[in-house]
This record gives sequence, C-alpha cells and structure tokens, in this order.
Amino acid sequence: MPLKTRTRWGRRSLLWGVMAGVCLWAAAHAGACPFCEAPDVTLTQQVQQSDVAVFVQWVEGKPVNRETNFPGSTTYQIVDVLHDASGTLRKGGRFDIVRYRAGRPGDLFLMLGSYTTVIEWGSPIEISEAGLNYIRMAPTKEASTRERLGYFVRFLEFSDRVIADDAYAEFAQAPYEDVVTIVDLMPREKLRTWITNPATPVNRLGLFGLMLGLCGNAEDAELMRQKILEPSEGFRIGIDGIMAGYVLLTGEEGLALIEREKITDKSENFSEHVACMQTLRFLWTYAKDRFPPERLKRAMRLMVENPKIADLVIADLARWQDWDSTPRLIELYGTPGYDVPFVQRKILHFMWAAEDSRPKDAQPTPEYVKQAQEFLRRIEAEDPEIVQQARKTYFR
Repeated sequence: MPLKTRTRWGRRSLLWGVMAGVCLWAAAHAGACPFCEAPDVTLTQQVQQSDVAVFVQWVEGKPVNRETNFPGSTTYQIVDVLHDASGTLRKGGRFDIVRYRAGRPGDLFLMLGSYTTVIEWGSPIEISEAGLNYIRMAPTKEASTRERLGYFVRFLEFSDRVIADDAYAEFAQAPYEDVVTIVDLMPREKLRTWITNPATPVNRLGLFGLMLGLCGNAEDAELMRQKILEPSEGFRIGIDGIMAGYVLLTGEEGLALIEREKITDKSENFSEHVACMQTLRFLWTYAKDRFPPERLKRAMRLMVENPKIADLVIADLARWQDWDSTPRLIELYGTPGYDVPFVQRKILHFMWAAEDSRPKDAQPTPEYVKQAQEFLRRIEAEDPEIVQQARKTYFR
C-alpha cells in the first residue's frame, strides 16, 4: 500500500482553491505539524499496524498469459520476518503472489499483509538495505514521543529517499507540543543547510524553518530574515514555517519586521500575505505565552487593510473576538475592494458574531454590539439580498 499524502497549496483564482484546501487540511490534521504536508500514515506506522510484515527478495516472475487465462505470479524469498500473525512464515522460505511484479533476482522489498484465515498481501514496497535497517530499528508505537522523534530526526534528508520521506512524515504527523520535546536533539547546522539548499524538497521547508526557530541563535535568525525578505513572485511553499521560526527566535523584533516588510506592503503577492496570516494563526495557537493576544490581534488587524486577503482575516478576527475591529469594518464595507460579495458576507458574519458574543443580560449593552446591530439593520434595509446570502453560510 503506497504512502498517500494530501498536498496543499499563482493567481488569486487558483489560491481560492488552495485556501479551501488549507482549511480542509487544518480540520483533518488538527494537532499535526502546522506547516507540513501530513500523510495519512507513515511507512513505519504501516508496518506496525499490519498483521504481517516481512522483508523479501524477488526470485522470479511469470507474466500474464491471456491465452491460458494465467493471471501472472511472482515468487519472493523471505529475508527477515518483522512480525507474523499467521505463524506460517520463516526466514529463507518462499511464497507466491497471484500477480506479476517485474524485478531482478535479489531486489529487496517490504511486504505487508492482513491476516484472517489466509494472508492478503499488499503491493510490494521497494526498499534498500539501509531502509531495511531503518525500519528494523524504528521505535515501537508504545515508545515515548521523545524516543520516537529522537530516532526519526536523525534521518531527515537522509540520502535514501524512502527513509527521508518517512522520517519527514513522522514529523508532519507530530503535534507541535511533541516536536518541542526534542529541541536539544535538533540538527541546527543541517537545518541551516537544508533551508538554503535549492535541492531541498520545498514541502520540507516549513518544518525545517520552524525547527531552526526552536533551536537556533542570532546567526540563524539573520539567515531566516534574509530568506523571508528574498524577492518573490510565485507561491513560496514553506515560507510560513520560516516566518514562524524567525518570530519565535526574535520575539517582538521579528513580529515587527513581518508587519513592516510584509503585512503592510500591499504590493506583495497574495501568497506572501497568506503566509503571514498562517504565521499569526500559529502564534495565536502556540505562542500566547510570548505574544499577548492583544498584540496578535493588532498584527492581524493590519491585514484587514489589504482587500486581497481581508475576507480570510476577518474570519480570524471574529474567532479571536477582536470586537475592537467593529468600527473599522463598518467603515470599509462597500468601499473599493470591500464591495465584492465574498468580503461583504464575511463582514456581515463578523457583525453577527459580535452581536452573538454579548453576554446574556449584559448591562449596559457593549458599544461594539450597538454598532454591529445598527450596521446590520442598515444593510438589511439597503441590500436584503446580500444579507440573505450571508445567512446561508453563517454558523453560530
């Protein structure tokens, strides 16, 4: 069974689809690394969850013969048995599968199967001697978080791609709270190299940037600053993780730089602003002990001034209960850039959320609630159609 990954992430029209994917990804992988492509299951997890797991060598294969209705077959010899719920497999033994798989004598594969009364084999996974030893030595699922991640961190960007991919996948699935338990084991010098190496798979950069922010120093902060400020035209996968790592490392100074150089620069491409938004979301979730909520609200509020991303940001401000934004959103409604339905609907959603946030029997009525209610009455009278549309997508 091959590994499957959900990919995420240009023009604005393309990025709308991207952002929908990001929202689905976030829901599906809540608790996973916030800047990684999280796979459904890692290779080591597949091994540990299977009933049968063996390393085999390809012996011979017989192709399909349509004239005799022969479906094809492949013979494998067992090199090692990791576990076997059937109790029937032995090192050196052979078995056939009823399908033809091309190979050469001696080629190594990992074979996984499920067992009830017979073994149902999955597809063979090509593997090297190094991969065989990597899986053999991997910690069990009962091992502690630190033990597991401490093992896999050694194989990030390993020369064998199967191993490197699986080690990355383990981190992509790991919650941030687990990743921080191995800060002292993170390979700082290697992380610096990987972040600046054009050959590094771009989907790794978010993780590596975050990790360098956790274990790095002032020299690393400067490296990340330069990376963040590089001119960009298209979507830079992973720059959100590098931004987050940079801000973790530099604190208020780093957040102020992101605001000054990225957030308030409306000439930046849309994807860079998305990365800023993702960074602020990360800080809100994981770094409130270092950045007071009001400070993060203030940073996110700056992004409302950019109509290209305002609709996404308004939803965050409502979730964060930033009711101080109420007057400004009322001012912006209907102005150029904020006169399109998807932005108008988000502003209406914000106002309903503000209205709903009022504590029962609160006296006097908070000023922001009065403002929201007056605005909603006005828009309902002026444009009942947009209000009706917005209600269809507003969920209390």
